[in-house]
Amino acid sequence: MINTNVLEQIKLDLDACIGKRVKLRANKGRKKVVEAEGVLESTYPKVFVVKLDAANAVKRMSYSYADVLTETVELSVDDHRIGMTE
Repeated sequence: MINTNVLEQIKLDLDACIGKRVKLRANKGRKKVVEAEGVLESTYPKVFVVKLDAANAVKRMSYSYADVLTETVELSVDDHRIGMTE
């Protein structure tokens, strides 16, 4: 079972970064990896939204905090990786 305190901490870390530029690396399965840059637009109780740069066909992507915890999504803000458990 996923520890909800860790998920809450990831959400709090992302809440502090709303409006900042982020680097995103998402594993989509079957050897498909999406790398993009954008701005952390908003956070919600279960997901967060990243507004991508204009070069991408998709303008916004949303991911759950569990994706960050399980490292399906790697998110970096100012060269600091979000969700790293020590």
